[in-house]
Amino acid sequence: AAERHGCDVIFMASHGRRGLSGLLLGSETQKVLTHTDIPVIVYR
Repeated sequence: AAERHGCDVIFMASHGRRGLSGLLLGSETQKVLTHTDIPVIVYR
């Protein structure tokens, strides 16, 4: 969506889920970081 809208940067907040919960549910932030060429700023 960010590419379609011509965004220059993606800003995301991260809650820092860890342990088994983070492993099972995955991280939306991690998914974005690995699937975009647009710079990403993560606030935690």
